[in-house]
Amino acid sequence: MEVVLIVLAVLVVALIIWMLVKGRERRLDSRREEAGELRQTARSRDLQAQQQEAEAEERAARARREAAAAEHQAARAESAREEAQQHSREAAEVDPDTDPDEAERSDAPAR
Repeated sequence: MEVVLIVLAVLVVALIIWMLVKGRERRLDSRREEAGELRQTARSRDLQAQQQEAEAEERAARARREAAAAEHQAARAESAREEAQQHSREAAEVDPDTDPDEAERSDAPAR
């Protein structure tokens, strides 16, 4: 009878140890799964960040091109304005009915 009780006690201890090991394995598996999900989320967010960064760089490049085009257009406008003023002065010099002093005042930039 004592042998049966000893064997039964050993079996109970073995069963408890087995249950503890299985519980630990389940917890570890659960944590591994959670870590995998977190890694997937991190990869997804990293890809989104890279895409947003690329879009921002593209937008900035477009803005620089637009600014350069605006500066070029402003320079052309200034050149055209100066040319128009020069023609106006030449016309005033050639026109016998224009007072030279009055022509100079009307040619001054109206900025």
